[in-house]
Amino acid sequence: MNKQQVFNPYLPSWEYIPDGEPHKFDGRIYVYGSHDKFGGKTFCMNDYVCWSAPEDDLSDWRYEGVIWRKDQDPMNKNGKTPMYAPDVCRGPDGRYYLYYFCAYNGVIGVAVCDTPAGQYEFVDYVHYADGTRLGKRKGDIFQFDPGVYVEGDKVYLYTGFCPTFYPFFLTGGKPISRDGATVTVLRPDMVTVDKDPKYIAKCKRNSAGTDFEGHEFFEAASMRKINGKYYFIYSSFLGHELCYAIGDSPDGEFRYGGTIVSIGDVGLNGRTCPKNAANYTGNTHGSIVEACGKYYVFYHRQTNRHCFSRQACAEEITVNPDGSIPHVEVTSCGLNGGPLKGKGEYEARIACQLFSAKGCRFYSVFRGFEGSHPYFTQTGEDREGDGDQYIANMRDGATAGFKYFDFEGASDVTVRVRGNASGRMVVFAEEGEPAAFVKISPSKDYTDFSAPLKISDGVHALYFRFEGKGRLDFDKFTLK
Repeated sequence: MNKQQVFNPYLPSWEYIPDGEPHKFDGRIYVYGSHDKFGGKTFCMNDYVCWSAPEDDLSDWRYEGVIWRKDQDPMNKNGKTPMYAPDVCRGPDGRYYLYYFCAYNGVIGVAVCDTPAGQYEFVDYVHYADGTRLGKRKGDIFQFDPGVYVEGDKVYLYTGFCPTFYPFFLTGGKPISRDGATVTVLRPDMVTVDKDPKYIAKCKRNSAGTDFEGHEFFEAASMRKINGKYYFIYSSFLGHELCYAIGDSPDGEFRYGGTIVSIGDVGLNGRTCPKNAANYTGNTHGSIVEACGKYYVFYHRQTNRHCFSRQACAEEITVNPDGSIPHVEVTSCGLNGGPLKGKGEYEARIACQLFSAKGCRFYSVFRGFEGSHPYFTQTGEDREGDGDQYIANMRDGATAGFKYFDFEGASDVTVRVRGNASGRMVVFAEEGEPAAFVKISPSKDYTDFSAPLKISDGVHALYFRFEGKGRLDFDKFTLK
């Protein structure tokens, strides 16, 4: 049971961990991801770090430090090449193996450690028995986003990257997969190919008429076993969602299962695309973990007007007796075990919904958004700050939504904002009836503005919509 409330994002506001792979080792949940830089100019500019928490208290996240540096890779000694999404497993020998790759080189590196979050040391690159590296033999696909799963003395490596355009900026001109995701069986030494790569999930080019059509594999391969079934989890061609496919063996045939989560709730409540999404979208990546009998999906959200400063989030999910996983909505209280208290001070950064009067957009490597759109950002440089992340650039019609709160006797709301805005903040529950009108006037520094709150007891979402002239930064709100 959590000892304190926990929010989304569940790590400190200055931490930018995308591509999170959660694993349970000896009663702790460890999250391994790539590592974005606040204000970064490309993906994954920082070294790998690890965070962990006791499985029975997912509010108590501990920073484990740097576990692998870019310059430890023999082909990246100057440390200038970004390292993309990694994964970790416990090998048949009881040690922990980190699978990673550096952008552009198209091969998978392996490092080892005696503990889940210690200092990993280089082992080798995944290779065929003759020494040829996986990804370098004629006909091999570009290796990307490794996922690894161990069962007995068998090691299963999943990889794939299937854009319809040619991403020179990611692959350095090397061939990419045109047929979907692959699984490669490795020997117990963790690096030597035992069975050649096999395709297990369809991509955009070959999905017509299959159950993958419309939610094809794009990237972010991950494998989990739940109740005797194998779940292949991946980011679909739509980018903003994590999907799953089910199989009877880790290297067998997989059938499409459904969407687990969309970072903009696309596919729920009539939302059909990034323009009418509940939040700004972009790519996402993650997987599933079980903790104390409950299942959670880990994913990441976008911040800072672009897709290069992403943050780790999680939601509780349900695995039905038939094996299906219902599509869950994004919330502000993902790991909390229930709604947040309807009284107290909350940071605006935990908003799970954010959109302008014109709706939302999809952040891509080609464009970010400013103008009329609000966004999450922070002051200071990368890995600085003391919880100062906030919502910037809220203009007329911009809305921030928070799910969920359990209200009991709440009668007052205070918002802390700054900027040249003049107007009001309209506060309302999901039913749409205004619960408060908070008058806002221009202020250079953060200033508190309050109003009576009329909201019924019970569990509600809470929305803050600015109406007026100018723009404001939204820092915090307090419910009393």
